[in-house]
Amino acid sequence: MDGTAKRYGFVGIILSDRGQAPAVQRILSEYSGLICGRMGLPHLENGTLSVITLIVRAGTDELGALTGKLGRIGGVSVKSALGK
Repeated sequence: MDGTAKRYGFVGIILSDRGQAPAVQRILSEYSGLICGRMGLPHLENGTLSVITLIVRAGTDELGALTGKLGRIGGVSVKSALGK
């Protein structure tokens, strides 16, 4: 299967630096066409930690571009997977 074939999957994002939330939001807006659903828990650990889960429909190349940009932001951890 090539990198352009679209499959459903998820992206898990943990923000340990909530000051980076605007940068994360800019990237999510840029890739909004891939996002089918989003759930967020913005105020964990007394407001110092946020978790976002995305349901996506994307190719591996698109998902890699999204997660790569997110992963380069300081204080952000990202994990993702696509179904077969």
